[in-house]
Amino acid sequence: MTAYLTRRHLLAATGAAGCALAVPGLLRAAPATRHVTGTAFASDWSVTLADSTDAAGLKQRFDRLLAGIDRMMSPWRADSEITGFNTEKGETARISAETAFTAEAALAVAAASDGWFDPTIGPLVARYGFGPIEGNVGPEDEAAPRWRALAVEGNRLVKRAPGLTMDLCGIAKGRALDLMALELREAGHEDFLITISGELLSSGRHPEGRPWQVAVEDPRLEADGAFAVLGLDNAAIATSGLRAQSYDLGGTRYSHIIDPYHGRPVAGAIASVSVIAPDAMTADGWATALTAAGAEGPALARRRGISALFLFHDGTGLRSESVNGFDRFLL
Repeated sequence: MTAYLTRRHLLAATGAAGCALAVPGLLRAAPATRHVTGTAFASDWSVTLADSTDAAGLKQRFDRLLAGIDRMMSPWRADSEITGFNTEKGETARISAETAFTAEAALAVAAASDGWFDPTIGPLVARYGFGPIEGNVGPEDEAAPRWRALAVEGNRLVKRAPGLTMDLCGIAKGRALDLMALELREAGHEDFLITISGELLSSGRHPEGRPWQVAVEDPRLEADGAFAVLGLDNAAIATSGLRAQSYDLGGTRYSHIIDPYHGRPVAGAIASVSVIAPDAMTADGWATALTAAGAEGPALARRRGISALFLFHDGTGLRSESVNGFDRFLL
């Protein structure tokens, strides 16, 4: 996948005693840790482990895993499974078990979020210059949202409306993190922090015995740094917002996050949403959904039991709203 998948902007303190930035680099080194790094989805990934850990072969394993996800789910690749489905003129296309699992998860988040997460809006994302998917972008029918016309049936992905497409970019990176964690645990590792571009998944504890520390970025365009520092212990976090992958045109700012009910980029006071969940795929999908929901996001998160931090523009400052215990992670 290319930069289109890079839809989060979270800063990671990957091993430092205090808050440090994953991009462009750590503010200070952490002698108790080592890092395995690489690139995927047009962004960087990093795994942080205890310095005493045997990390031989991990980079090769992760490179193979991430390349496989790219071949299955990238809409930017003409030869990917998801592109095959999106360009298929018939009703069904054969897919792998992994793509089927991720597609089912995307449809489940769509249902639970009342359609604020909508994996059929790829053509709208493309219309505003953020993606490659072409297809049906007809008006939303509240009685039968477009995503309800998609289904997974065994090893086949089904569309029940002509021109319908599926975009997994709002959830696939989280799935990649979960699979990387599975690889690590199968190799005998229990304490680690994984980040891809800015989404993070923690397991166990930092070698110093404390939770892993990460920072939520200040989403204001003029700001440079963190809004808050968190301590993560066996949890994942994803942040979606309007600062990254956006542009100004004619006095209006356009974001890659699409409001599926109005068919246009999210507008209003919402700046970013961070979601903490037991797994990265859940955090990834819900961060997208709650950002798309805008002002309705906090109420939706409360109803669905999602732990989230909402940041809203308030004049030149920010107003924060913590939902379902998110604030217990704040340091």
